[in-house]
Amino acid sequence: MIFLVCIPLTFLVYAKIKKLKEIQILLGFLGVLLGATVGLLLSLPSLILYLNINSSLLLFITYIISMSFTYGGLILGLRSGKNIKLSEVLALVKKDIVWEEPKVLDTNVLIDGRIADLIDLGFIKGTILVPRFILKEIQHIADSPDPLRRAKGRRALDVLQRIQKAEKVRLEIIEKDIPEIKEVDIKLAELCRTLKGSLITNDLNLAKLAQLRGISVLNLNELAMAMRSPVMPGEVLSLFIIKEGKEPDQGVAYLDDGTMVVVEEGKKFIGQTIDVVIHSVLQTSSGRMIFGKPKSEQDLDEQE
Repeated sequence: MIFLVCIPLTFLVYAKIKKLKEIQILLGFLGVLLGATVGLLLSLPSLILYLNINSSLLLFITYIISMSFTYGGLILGLRSGKNIKLSEVLALVKKDIVWEEPKVLDTNVLIDGRIADLIDLGFIKGTILVPRFILKEIQHIADSPDPLRRAKGRRALDVLQRIQKAEKVRLEIIEKDIPEIKEVDIKLAELCRTLKGSLITNDLNLAKLAQLRGISVLNLNELAMAMRSPVMPGEVLSLFIIKEGKEPDQGVAYLDDGTMVVVEEGKKFIGQTIDVVIHSVLQTSSGRMIFGKPKSEQDLDEQE
């Protein structure tokens, strides 16, 4: 009979717990421990009297005091968890104590969309934070009369939905704002500093601003450049010549990662795939520039 009663009770408790936030469960558990401890300490006099007198009334009083404080601690913990966000807890804890520092996203990185692929592949894990003022900026872009801006805003909202559904991260919209700061970039950098989190962006100016404030920055553009395949002088690449270059007789091709290759004497090969011998690689602040020339039959003979 007791077993039949416990089964539906277990399912009921599980359904209730499943609806709670993680912070509520944690604070509820701590509330139960604290309430039970306080209740036990306050009921010690009646418990001692019960052991001497052996009165059922004293036992009942002891039970009521203990259970009341235990239940009160549980309710207090659950209610406190409703108004406390994980980001606020992380802000109170030093960065070296937290398992993994939170990552804060800016508007540009959400419009870019590559962040969702990195999360799906497991390169980014942990807590992802998006400030409410960033979300408002994205919504404003999505409602823009300009079709291009509107498409960018809607893409950012789609990326947010992908991140929200990802199993390897926990997305949280934080309400914390800094009303005395009007500039969004400065406000975002200050928020990252307050939360002791990392900023994920592809905005070079914002990245420099954040680094000046001592904030850890993950720049997706720098990551993309670091992941580009190395190209060495003397290497032979099979490339499709797309268009002519700025100088006479130059042709232009592109690697798979988007790097431009300037092919000397390549204008006559526009629309064709040819073998190109790389003779120099120039690294600039905006990326790589690769220069080469068509591989001649003499080069083929020398290679053989």
